[in-house]
Amino acid sequence: MARPPLHPKSPERICWGCDKYCPADDLACGNGTIRTPHPIELFGDDWHQWAQKPVASPQSEAGN
Repeated sequence: MARPPLHPKSPERICWGCDKYCPADDLACGNGTIRTPHPIELFGDDWHQWAQKPVASPQSEAGN
């Protein structure tokens, strides 16, 4: 899957669920009945900064 642009002008107009980027009112992929929101709509303008950080496993935090 392609990586979405960092700051699209109108993210609410597009479904971000696959590489087709369909208009929100004309979904072609059968991805359900509603569009997939862009990460900026869910997590804010700095979504790309924390989304790229690796998550530590519980074992590495415990020192095992």
